[in-house]
Amino acid sequence: MTDIRTSEDNDLGRADRSADEVAIDAVLDASYRAWAAGDATGMVADYTPDATAIMPGSFRDGRDAIRQSMAHGFAGPLAGTTTANRRLGLRFLGSDAAIVVTESGILFPGQAEVPETGRVHATWVLERRKGRWAIAAYHNSPVQAG
Repeated sequence: MTDIRTSEDNDLGRADRSADEVAIDAVLDASYRAWAAGDATGMVADYTPDATAIMPGSFRDGRDAIRQSMAHGFAGPLAGTTTANRRLGLRFLGSDAAIVVTESGILFPGQAEVPETGRVHATWVLERRKGRWAIAAYHNSPVQAG
């Protein structure tokens, strides 16, 4: 289920944000497609230069660090992988920031679905800079069973 909420200090209603929702979905979809292609540069094309990515045991500070890490992964353990992603929620923080929450996971070659132990909840923070939405931060944590 997709949940679109706005913060209390944001007087823009859902109808006013539909173009933003489409643009945000396009940014995330482009990143997912680049992952499937093993394209680290394409995957971070819509990240801000100062973006951060935090995953269990890992902190990547800046778009270049994220790109380098993903290029290493695509050349090694992530070769041939894709991702499965389901948006759980989207909320806007003012006119130029949004938070997207997803349930995601990596599909390794031969897998039709993400194993229970591979699922994560992810938080994506996006901001609009110079009229374009971009990923400013990403964080994920394993989904806890039960």
